[in-house]
Amino acid sequence: MKQLSHWINGGFETSTSDRSGTIYNPATGVATTKVPFATPEEIERTISVARSASRSWGTSSLSARTEVLFEFRHLVNARKDELAEAITSEHGKVHSDALGEVSRGLENIEFASGIASHLKGGFSSQVSSGVDVHSLRQPVGVVTGITPFNFPVMVPLWMMANALACGNAMILKPSEKDPSASLLLAQYLKDAGLPDGVFNVLHGDGDVVGALLEHSGIDAVSFVGSTPIARSIYSRATASGKRAQALGGAKNHMVVLPDADIDLAADAAVSAAYGSAGERCMAISVVVAVGEVAEPLIDAITKRLNVLKIGPGNDPASEMGPLITREHRDKVASFVAGAASEGARVVVDGRDVMFDGDASEGFFLGASLIDNVQPGMKIYDEEIFGPVLSVVRVSSYSDARDLVNENQYGNGVAIFTRDGGAARQFTVEVTCGMVGVNVPIPVPVASYSFGGWKDSLFGDAHMYGPSGIEFFTRSKVVTSRWPDPATSVVDLGFPKTR
Repeated sequence: MKQLSHWINGGFETSTSDRSGTIYNPATGVATTKVPFATPEEIERTISVARSASRSWGTSSLSARTEVLFEFRHLVNARKDELAEAITSEHGKVHSDALGEVSRGLENIEFASGIASHLKGGFSSQVSSGVDVHSLRQPVGVVTGITPFNFPVMVPLWMMANALACGNAMILKPSEKDPSASLLLAQYLKDAGLPDGVFNVLHGDGDVVGALLEHSGIDAVSFVGSTPIARSIYSRATASGKRAQALGGAKNHMVVLPDADIDLAADAAVSAAYGSAGERCMAISVVVAVGEVAEPLIDAITKRLNVLKIGPGNDPASEMGPLITREHRDKVASFVAGAASEGARVVVDGRDVMFDGDASEGFFLGASLIDNVQPGMKIYDEEIFGPVLSVVRVSSYSDARDLVNENQYGNGVAIFTRDGGAARQFTVEVTCGMVGVNVPIPVPVASYSFGGWKDSLFGDAHMYGPSGIEFFTRSKVVTSRWPDPATSVVDLGFPKTR
């Protein structure tokens, strides 16, 4: 069985740990790789290496950092198939979806490559007689990124592109379920000319995360994952005096008004609910059907599910792959099993889909569609993170808006309509961080920032874009005066600006 290594100080380092995890090929259920969980000594050494490297990298010129980022972007693009293959083999998503993930990650490198513009400060001349004031932003120091299994390339790039561009050293703790892509990114950075020790990859579980959260050598923590873990990460990191951003879970709604184009809405619902087997924090998990739109919309979605091709991610014919683990597959299936007992109607039962050959041992689950779902049902209240789409029927626009606003999550939401006035009103009134109008997955482009409201975000820092620059830097204001020596006097009064 293949054995992974950590990436420390610019190269692979074999772990001495006696603790490890197992990586599976989700399409076959076969164990393929052992991943070591870092020892306390390995954690200590990595932090020491990163702190040392951060001093020179943090004072390097912006042009030197930009040169590395440009070359890194070139290498990621040139080797995107290699990255996509690593994603598919460990996560299970289809190859085209994996390539799309890499493409969205590239956007973040491109944004970070403009760091010379993003770090422009302000300057005010002559605020008082002979006094000037200017502001600047400087790197935080050593930051750690803790990333989820569902986007093993894109989410690390959300963090690392800006973190490195701003002059920080970084320790990435990828998901132990699919960490190989992170090691490829580390190698690409090395090939791009990044100095040794500036970017490191440590594998591990909750114990490793806890050690990073509590270590005084870590200055900031960036996290994406479930809401319970995000809440804990934010609390523990800030209690240790660290800057923290923690993005949590979601229950994303797609409101369909009576005037919507049914085919457009059905295409969007299927794409957004079942892409990547529903393992996306921005996946649509609830369709809110307003008025008489429910029946034709459910019929249109059902027709599309009946021809959906589910299979191994490396099969070009597959449109949806397996889930990440057997345990997660079984958990998602349990939501479908319990839906009818709560009063919902199972329109399409993904548990009925059968798979042949190697796929019969894989972690596959068909697409499920559940009608007549209501708040208070487990299938509505909890984040499922799988290929299950619920339909909630409401009678009016205001009922749909209130349903979304009363949900504990506020990550993303979409509205489908031909009415520009209704769409505009919805974008103003809805309490979510990201809103789509006839766009089912409104993930912002890299020049904006990603983040939800309510239980989908802890702290006030959104991910990547301008918010990422602010998170990975600290502001400093300098007040300077160069008076004529002959004019200097002792003045014990409060400093004046006039």
